[in-house]
Amino acid sequence: MFITLSRRAAWPPRRPRLQRTILALALAAAFLAADLHAQESLTLERALSLAQDRSRQLSAQDSAASAAREMAVAAGQLPDPTLKAGINNLPVNGEDRFSLTRDFMTMRSIGVMQEFTRADKREARSARYEREADSALAARELALANLQRDTASAWLERYYRERVRELLMNQRDEARLQIDAADAAYRGGRGAQADAFAARSAVAQIEDRLAEADRQTATATTQLARWIGQGADRPLGSLPNTDTVRLNQADLDAELAHHPQLTVMARQEDVARAEADIAQANKKADWSVELMYSQRGSSYSNMVSVNLSVPLQWDQRNRQDRELAAKLAVVEQRRAEREEATREHVAEARAMLQEWRSNRERLTRYDDALIPLATERTRAALAAYRGSTAPLAGVLDARRAEIDIRIERLRLALDTARLWAQLNYLVPVGHAATTVPAIRP
Repeated sequence: MFITLSRRAAWPPRRPRLQRTILALALAAAFLAADLHAQESLTLERALSLAQDRSRQLSAQDSAASAAREMAVAAGQLPDPTLKAGINNLPVNGEDRFSLTRDFMTMRSIGVMQEFTRADKREARSARYEREADSALAARELALANLQRDTASAWLERYYRERVRELLMNQRDEARLQIDAADAAYRGGRGAQADAFAARSAVAQIEDRLAEADRQTATATTQLARWIGQGADRPLGSLPNTDTVRLNQADLDAELAHHPQLTVMARQEDVARAEADIAQANKKADWSVELMYSQRGSSYSNMVSVNLSVPLQWDQRNRQDRELAAKLAVVEQRRAEREEATREHVAEARAMLQEWRSNRERLTRYDDALIPLATERTRAALAAYRGSTAPLAGVLDARRAEIDIRIERLRLALDTARLWAQLNYLVPVGHAATTVPAIRP
């Protein structure tokens, strides 16, 4: 009996300890969930990192550069020597036919021939592949810039499509409340039945636009998954600062000198110039030396032969000179294309900068005037309807106009963000660049 009472008395002090343990575990789970939620958010920087890690185009350009460097080493070496073996002056009739030793002219020969390519020619060929490696690295920078631009555009597309969807959902909830008000007014004899149908029609129209917004959001998610793979449907992080770009319009020519596409064209020009150097070196012929040892019958002496071969460039005017002129013409072609592309990119960049700044001014106008005015109009129409001094149609028209203005503002913001992505990633992130702020009235 005493033992039973003591056991029952030992239980109550343990309950607070158990409760504290449960509370600690719950708090730890809550913090862990919050931390996981923060880690799961897909920021623009994280999307760019995932896209870069996933890209195969970048690794392909790295492999192309590595292949060109390996070829540069191989091109700088002498050609492989040639081993020669044969039988000379073998009789085919008479008493000594097919005999390798009885005729004094029959010889079994073995020799080695080596072509001695000029050192300047080998250096020119090696330099050509080095320039090709530089071109591959420039193409990698171009691929990286395109990757960052397309990934940023896809991320911004999904961000603003979701904002449109949230706007329509909020407006739909408010419009549903208007249905209840119209039904109550009709039952109370203070409103017409047409108002109730008009309110339902407004909700149906918003739901139709919401379905379109859902489709656009799903499409934007699919486009984002094209670049980052799995996880494209995770919640997005906060919007990055799109008020500045890494370009200075006052010194745009110098800024775009680092444009990857122009760099690729410059490296292609270098490759063409290296090929012209090879053609220039080819105007001097290479010599070949051959050493041969010939064995005859035991009654005769063995022999050693040394041969020297030199190509006769007897028509350089129509061969080597023509080839050199063709290579030099290609160099001029590459230079002219690069200069024309530079002018085109400068003009496009200036046009995009002007449009981006103009859109920023328009966004300010939407925030300062158009949206506040549309909101006040809706409030005024709703107050008049509640005071029975205006019909419900005025409220629906004002609400529809407000939705259109807010959606138009989001569309303009999306267009501005796309321009920002194109301007900000003309040069891959990581290169030194200045920033230019948006003009605000």
